[in-house]
Amino acid sequence: MTPPHRRTTLSGLEVWVTGSGAPVTVFAHGLVGSVAETRPFGGGVRGTRVFFHFRGYGDSPPPPPHWSYDDLAVDLAEVADATGASRAVGVSLGAGAILRVVAELPTRFERLVLVLPAALDRPQPALVRRRLVAAADAAEAGDLAGLTDAVLAMQPSTVRTRPEVVAWAERRARQLLGASMARALSVAQAFRAFAGQSPLADRRVLAACSAPTLVLAHESDDAHPVGVAEEVAAALPEGELDVYAGGGLLWDHRAAVRERIGAFLNSPDP
Repeated sequence: MTPPHRRTTLSGLEVWVTGSGAPVTVFAHGLVGSVAETRPFGGGVRGTRVFFHFRGYGDSPPPPPHWSYDDLAVDLAEVADATGASRAVGVSLGAGAILRVVAELPTRFERLVLVLPAALDRPQPALVRRRLVAAADAAEAGDLAGLTDAVLAMQPSTVRTRPEVVAWAERRARQLLGASMARALSVAQAFRAFAGQSPLADRRVLAACSAPTLVLAHESDDAHPVGVAEEVAAALPEGELDVYAGGGLLWDHRAAVRERIGAFLNSPDP
């Protein structure tokens, strides 16, 4: 029987907790993600699993005016500290937030999983930045079709025409627009803010982080290039990289990814 999810707030952030006992693992979602999209990555992880929404997402408060990876890192660290998390899993933007935390606090976590990192110490490619700006424009205009197209463009090219992926993208676009203009503007702000940012100024700071780290990537994804994942894994002394074929980690490889993350995080520390 699946343990119930318990909803709470920490530092104003919407937090969902499931499982019990040690270890405690915190999960950070991506730019177009949410707790719902992040939860499958924790299906095989033992102990307590903590999911939360960054500011500007879900029922968390609005983001700060000049949103940055430092702000994401503060959100992540506050939730991790309040729940006693010793492991962290981040997806895309969430992976960047983890990198920002360990750049400042290299021993903060015992194990890390970085899923589809989008950037390291350089902004994303111009094509991806243009797509993010288009997504921001669509969100500000309340343009469901435009935002759906933008969300689809952030998926691997090999799955964008699948009916189930198109349906998910429209559903997620509706959720991102929310029930108010304030929510839509927060989403637009996120797209604009992180289009030109990178988590770090210099990857060499990661040399001080000795936590075993699993980096996961897949092919055929402009927004999350395999090359970035390779650079992230190489920058971390205990980094290891798994690359999956095009088709999406959660579209074609869900069971394998869940098993891989579970095995990695459930392994006893040396």
